[in-house]
Amino acid sequence: MAKKIVVDSSVILKWLYREDESFLAQADQLLQQTMDNGIKLLTPELAKYEIGNVLLKAKLLSQDEGHESLSVFYSLPIEFITETFELSKETFEIGIQSGMTYYDASFIALAKQEDAILVTDNPKHQTKISGVKVVPLGEYK
Repeated sequence: MAKKIVVDSSVILKWLYREDESFLAQADQLLQQTMDNGIKLLTPELAKYEIGNVLLKAKLLSQDEGHESLSVFYSLPIEFITETFELSKETFEIGIQSGMTYYDASFIALAKQEDAILVTDNPKHQTKISGVKVVPLGEYK
C-alpha cells in the first residue's frame, strides 16, 4: 500500500506561488517523492476554496496569473477527499480539543482518518493530537 501524506494549503501554495515562500526545497522534495515513490497525497476538498481564496485575495495575481496557478493546482497529484459525516464529527472533536478552527482541524482529522502523516507549514496545524503524526514542512525529509 502506498504511503499516505495529507498536505494542507500552506504546503500546496508553495507549488503554485513561490515568491516570499519558505521551505520551497522541502516542498519540491515532497512533490518529487510523490511522483517517484508512489506516495499518495491527500487533502480535504476544503483546500480548493482556501487555495482559490489565497490566490485571489492575498497574492494579488492578475487574471492570467491566477488562471495559470489554478491550472497548476488542478494538475498536481493530489486526491481531494470529500467530507463525510464521520470525518466531520472527528473534525469537530479535534476543534474542541485544540481550540483551532474547523477549517484547520479538517486537515488533522483527515490525517487521522487515513492513518496518514500531515505535512504542514502552518503552526496551528502543528498542535499535538493523539493518533496523528504532524511533520512541519521545514523538517520534512
